[in-house]
Amino acid sequence: MRAPAELDRVQWHTLTHAYGSAEDVPELIAALYEDDEETVSEALYELYGTIHHQGTVYAASAPAVPFLAHAARHAPAKRDELLMLLAVLADHDPADVALPHWADTPVAAICAELARVLPELLPCLGDPDRAVRRAALRVVAAPAGQLTAQQRATAVARVAEVYAGDPVAAVRADALVALSRYGQEEQAALDSPLPEVRLAAAALALARSGPPYPAGLVDVIAEDGADPDPGEDAFPWPGTDTNGPDDHLRDLLTEDPDAALAVAARWIGAGDLGARGSWLAEGVAETWRDREPAVVALMAAALPHQRTATELNARLRTIGHWIDHLPEPDAGLRDTLFRYADTDGETAAPALLALVPSRDPRALELVLRRTAAGPAAGVGVAGRLLAAAARAFPEAADRLVPEIRRLLAAGATGNEAIALVGALAEFGTTARQARPELVGCLRTRRAAIVAARRLGADGVATREVTDVLHEATGSSDASLRAAAAAAHCRLTGDPGPALRTFEELLTGGGQASWYLGSLAPMGDAAAPLLPLVERHLGSGDAWTRLAAAEALHRISGSADRSVQVLAELVGPTPVGLRALEALAAVGRAPEEVRPVLHTLASSPRRLLSDAPHSGTGHPDAELRASARRLLEAGRPRESA
Repeated sequence: MRAPAELDRVQWHTLTHAYGSAEDVPELIAALYEDDEETVSEALYELYGTIHHQGTVYAASAPAVPFLAHAARHAPAKRDELLMLLAVLADHDPADVALPHWADTPVAAICAELARVLPELLPCLGDPDRAVRRAALRVVAAPAGQLTAQQRATAVARVAEVYAGDPVAAVRADALVALSRYGQEEQAALDSPLPEVRLAAAALALARSGPPYPAGLVDVIAEDGADPDPGEDAFPWPGTDTNGPDDHLRDLLTEDPDAALAVAARWIGAGDLGARGSWLAEGVAETWRDREPAVVALMAAALPHQRTATELNARLRTIGHWIDHLPEPDAGLRDTLFRYADTDGETAAPALLALVPSRDPRALELVLRRTAAGPAAGVGVAGRLLAAAARAFPEAADRLVPEIRRLLAAGATGNEAIALVGALAEFGTTARQARPELVGCLRTRRAAIVAARRLGADGVATREVTDVLHEATGSSDASLRAAAAAAHCRLTGDPGPALRTFEELLTGGGQASWYLGSLAPMGDAAAPLLPLVERHLGSGDAWTRLAAAEALHRISGSADRSVQVLAELVGPTPVGLRALEALAAVGRAPEEVRPVLHTLASSPRRLLSDAPHSGTGHPDAELRASARRLLEAGRPRESA
């Protein structure tokens, strides 16, 4: 270890951390010895932001280790947090050590420094403060693979003493985890009288066995993991992983969805303390396909156990997120959601947003009642409710369109205005009633881009509409110019203004993918722009290539070149999904892409995560459906 007096022996100004020169590190380390706890806390905060910034370590990190070790032994305050800083600095996957480049990494240098000072940190394992002992165990576990045989033997002996005799169960559980990092297994741990130790042992055994998990281990997790707050001590940390134990256990369990759902059901049945059972079930739905019915059922069972409005709303939002995936939401679930929705409390909006996709007739009445309440509905809530109702009840256009018009006329802005305009797409010709409000949005630049597109799609060219669209083609917002120009061309049949607008946009840089995507309404009227479109087929940006391929097909009517570009983009990514949907619309794909399609269609795991606040279905479901459509389209038809 190195005392503060030696800080000036390191050339800190030649080292770097997250924000450049590390010349401020000596001052931060010296501050750790101050008597003022606030000063120490601020120094620790700064060290976490510089030598360990969001999980990344730097050249200055390893030289700081012996000084931090000295502070952990001798500073007057925050010694447990200092030890934790040492542990997370050395955090790494043990498998990384075998990689050729490992020896030259900052983490390897940190582990080497920590191995040198570890003998002087071992006394922390007997500290009176349980938080210090727990953090010290993580420090001891961190460099396990970098110690000499003698160091390992000494460390294992000291940790084994803690495991055998520490008076705090959580500390003993941590010791068990640390021993596992040294390759030591305690076979009797699963039979320990201490639930914390049993839980740690079961989690370690799950990691070793891999899925599908043995039923006995799953039972231990279900029995001993339901309580999220065992007093002063958290659950054991998984080795030196900087993720918390709950994250680790959730990730571990979700690798076996049947086991995870069984554990979630037990935890929810035990009261869903800390919403841990709900959180685990949600992880299953996010990770695996076709588990939505089981997860929604668990969420419904968890509703009575939620202790705060925040927790209750989170469960209702999960139900709303997945209820579309149920073959037929049962009456019991719909009645439950209705009870939460038919109130004036905080739960009403998320419950109603969950009820609407079930197409329960009561949901439509509640939506209209709530949106009619005006500001009482909540900021942005009315727009989301009406957009959801439009998808679920397109036959109710005569009741929903007037309400959408009223809110647009009242000055809806931002995402709410965008949602309201988007909802009109569900109502066919009835949506034309909202033409005055759409013109108003375009003039006042509220949801102007979607309003321009909606006016173009309405197919009715009045002088007022074409004038406001023509005016918008001169906007300083290039995206609005593109949308307005395409809509103007579609309504008037005059491609001239649009051709001039798009020629300028496509040759002037900027968001080429956006401009190309806006060409679709022009159809073959955009043929003079084909040379510019074809130029972007070789773009280095995948989204631009995608948009160029789609535009080429829509303008020329020929799919040959487009299909090849789109096929190369297909995959489990957002751009790959769009390419797949474009191919599905064309109805053909090259033979060489079929293995990828089979993977996308048959994977039991989700290959795409959800887009935040999409509100229009899960991208992974769309990925699978489009892959299946293409596979079906390419299947030879049986002869009659």
